Amino acid sequence: MSTPVKSKSLLHEDWTVVVLGFLIIAFILGVVVVLPPSYDWTTGEELISKVLSIKNIVAIFNQLLLVFVVGFFAYYLTGLSTKNYLRAFPVIALLSTIALILAGNSAMKNLNLEAVIFSLTVGLLIGNLFKLPEWFKKALAAELLVKIGLVLLGTGVMWSDIQKAGSLGLMQALVVVVTVWYFAFWICRRFKLDQEFSMMLSSAVSICGVSAAIATAGAIQGDSKKLSYVISLVLVTAIPMMIFMPYLAQWLHLSQEVTGAWIGGTIDTTGAVTAAGSIAGETAQHYSMIVKMSQNVLLGLAAFAISVYWTYAKKTPDTDVEQPTLGLIWARFPKFVLGFIAASLLFSFFIPTETVAQVKGSLKSIQTLWFVLAFTSIGLETRFADLFNNESRQPLYAFLIAQTFNVVVTLLVALVLFG
Repeated sequence: MSTPVKSKSLLHEDWTVVVLGFLIIAFILGVVVVLPPSYDWTTGEELISKVLSIKNIVAIFNQLLLVFVVGFFAYYLTGLSTKNYLRAFPVIALLSTIALILAGNSAMKNLNLEAVIFSLTVGLLIGNLFKLPEWFKKALAAELLVKIGLVLLGTGVMWSDIQKAGSLGLMQALVVVVTVWYFAFWICRRFKLDQEFSMMLSSAVSICGVSAAIATAGAIQGDSKKLSYVISLVLVTAIPMMIFMPYLAQWLHLSQEVTGAWIGGTIDTTGAVTAAGSIAGETAQHYSMIVKMSQNVLLGLAAFAISVYWTYAKKTPDTDVEQPTLGLIWARFPKFVLGFIAASLLFSFFIPTETVAQVKGSLKSIQTLWFVLAFTSIGLETRFADLFNNESRQPLYAFLIAQTFNVVVTLLVALVLFG
């Protein structure tokens, strides 16, 4: 997995996405409603006359321009290369627009294939069939784009939904995280993985994927090569889960609430949870995000507990392990969760219903665009060959077994709590 090159950041990434997410909301509410473009078409004639009409192309351009400007400031404030961004964004935007057009076809809609599937597929094809320039790979920052979209997602999730699912989601998160973490750690040790590798992999499977792996690596000062391998596992396994779990839930005749709780508690990346939820349905997407964010909230506590263990288990005169403090919990806490909740509160209690109705379509369309751009980026930076270049396959086997256990346990818990 490529890591974007950073200079000194002016603002923490999570605070950046909150600030910029609310700037988009303020712009739509107070300046101008950016009209959402239409991607719906059935025949080639409709594609040309509707989607590729001058009026619609202008709407597509206006929306991309807004996202481009916000994305530029996101890169600048977080210390990412704005030069690489300026060069890479047109390519990512073009591929994402193609994905949106493909997803707009009525036949694809009947199959319930969302734009994120097409953007991911397009990215994967190009990323795995062609060798991308190094500067281009360094310009990809999918998680940053996903988080901005998640803040905007809060505008469509009413506070009553959060109240209804939040306490149950936190209960599910506690049960699943503890159960799956210990099982994953046990499996890793059975496969003779070292303690450091085992802790990073167990956190990734049980808590919240990439963020949990990074937080754990930071807490124990883990090896960057091991961290990169775990992140690659998370990203690659999230792809088939994202695509097939919604259809599996439909085949099992699960309710939207149970489906959302199952997806949110199982898939290891927040972006993939969002995409899978959108495939399953609007209610499922809301529940999946609430449950996922309940797990994200536990990240700070988990990092604190891991730090305490690692400090005392590995403490020697030569070690320099970060000391566990309450400040560490706050440092690891995903701040974009606060942005999501604040947006939900704003649109639930403070924005008039008439205004919400006027801007809902625009905000939903912009939110979708952020997710599509993010999944184009994920596809471009994910190489399946990376998983098989490692000399040992043991981590892969351990991860797959732990993830299978996670899928079963989370489904049972979701049925009990949300069924």
